[in-house]
Amino acid sequence: MKKFLGGLAVISMASLALAGCASNPGTEATGGDDLITVGFAQTGSESGWRSANTESMKAAFSEENGFNLVFNAADNKPEAQIAAVRSFINQGVDAIVIAPIVVDGWDDVLNEAKDAGIPVILEDRTVSASEDLYASWIGLDFEQEGRTAGEWVVENFGDEGANLVILEGTTGSSAALDRATGFADAIAGSNITILDSQTGNFTRADGKTVMEGFLQKYGSDIDLLFAHNDDMGLGALDAIKAAGLEPGVDIKIVTIDAVRDGMQALANGEFNFIVECNPILGEKVAEVVKAVLAGESVEKSIIVPDGAFTQEDAIELLPTRPY
Repeated sequence: MKKFLGGLAVISMASLALAGCASNPGTEATGGDDLITVGFAQTGSESGWRSANTESMKAAFSEENGFNLVFNAADNKPEAQIAAVRSFINQGVDAIVIAPIVVDGWDDVLNEAKDAGIPVILEDRTVSASEDLYASWIGLDFEQEGRTAGEWVVENFGDEGANLVILEGTTGSSAALDRATGFADAIAGSNITILDSQTGNFTRADGKTVMEGFLQKYGSDIDLLFAHNDDMGLGALDAIKAAGLEPGVDIKIVTIDAVRDGMQALANGEFNFIVECNPILGEKVAEVVKAVLAGESVEKSIIVPDGAFTQEDAIELLPTRPY
């Protein structure tokens, strides 16, 4: 059965009509007078989670729901994402939604949006800029996700001890920073030894490459892998198999996301535990955009609940899993 994490709660808001229409990257904001034009600066398409998140946003911000969506994916290049936001400002969109690639470097462009009278809503990840530069953030408790992963590791290996390697997310992203903090807090004082920790940039390709390096360096000394997302863990599977080892048995694996491919690996016994990071945020973000533009008060932070899954959970849930 799906086990919901403690300490998370959805902030209730008034029920509002949704909206949206997916434009091509760089499209001018030319929606009709009755449409709300929203510029959405996505990180890129680096993972299955990100693809599900993008589809959720496009569905929520459809023309049928009353929106004209100007979409841009920055291919995980912070400078390109900032340029996209400046383009949205120049186009005179009604609101801007950003899934920030990294936490820093946003002050100038957010001030430009504020001066232009365009509200900014953050989605998924956060920024280090002053809270008065954005209207609201809708996302997940990344630190709790890392903590939950660490608690599972300690519960299963804390007494006997184990050697661990870590595949980190994009350097400087709030997801990677917070998951690392939560995981470190959870395993502190245990018999878990971290052999190495490197970024895999949230991608399968880099996850495989970094795991190959870990295996060349540490070989059979590795007992556990913690990957900050499923895609890096899935890439690591290929490296582990190529090394003649059995994932989920010779090297236990815990990941974060719970996208379909990750859940399938869990059901197959190749992953051992997955902490969910829910990508379906579009409807809530669209509600907040409408509320902000209507002059309504909104919560500064809105946290969407996550779950956590074992192999038995994955087998039960996969047939009806929406992503």
